[in-house]
Amino acid sequence: MIVLQDTPARHFLAGLGGLAPRPKAILVISAHWETNMPNVSDPPANETIYDFFGFPKALYDLRYPAPVAHGLARQTAELLGAAGLPCGTDSTRGLDHGAWVPLLLAYPHADIPVIQLSVQTSLGAAHHIAMGAALRPLREEGVLILGSGSFTHDLRRFRPGSTRLDAPETTDVSAFSAWMDEKIMAGDLNALADYRQLAPYAADEHPTEEHLLPLHAVLGAAGPDIKPQKLHSSIEYGFLRMDAYAFA
Repeated sequence: MIVLQDTPARHFLAGLGGLAPRPKAILVISAHWETNMPNVSDPPANETIYDFFGFPKALYDLRYPAPVAHGLARQTAELLGAAGLPCGTDSTRGLDHGAWVPLLLAYPHADIPVIQLSVQTSLGAAHHIAMGAALRPLREEGVLILGSGSFTHDLRRFRPGSTRLDAPETTDVSAFSAWMDEKIMAGDLNALADYRQLAPYAADEHPTEEHLLPLHAVLGAAGPDIKPQKLHSSIEYGFLRMDAYAFA
């Protein structure tokens, strides 16, 4: 719903495309594509996937027909394979809402080639840092590696009709987010790989890990020597932190 709602996160994403040079291509690591092993999308054309139900019709009317970055798909699979992370290719998958929603706001003309890379939720944070590290050479070729998830994501707390979009942030969300921010800004990849044991309320904020693992992949792609920049922080419904970082 971020693409339709008047929220700080929406306004941030709408300006994201102007914060850095235009990328040659975009690789999205989305929380909404989970596989047992890494998979990269390489379809003939990027169809818009509506991987949700029960939302307003206006959301299903949106399209994001970005071209496919076929060469980037092949290169991604090769880099991961060379790092000992065999990568499959999916010739049917288009762009799920973890990809097309932020891209529709950031690059509304849909004229930059895009592919997706899946997450492997069962393999945890350290695996995704290693996966991102294998993709580090793409940074030098003008590729934007975009991790799309949520800083906190406990949807068990949502009560349709009663949970307010502007509800105040809960103390546990604040504590977890503060710990994560400290480690990200310090470039402490070891602590971030072990966040599940070290961060306060980690299992509460992420009952399952798929919405945080794209961040770990981007941290791996950045490496320990890249100073992070915090671009945005906001809260929705009191428990969804919508934070964003850049590593350039």
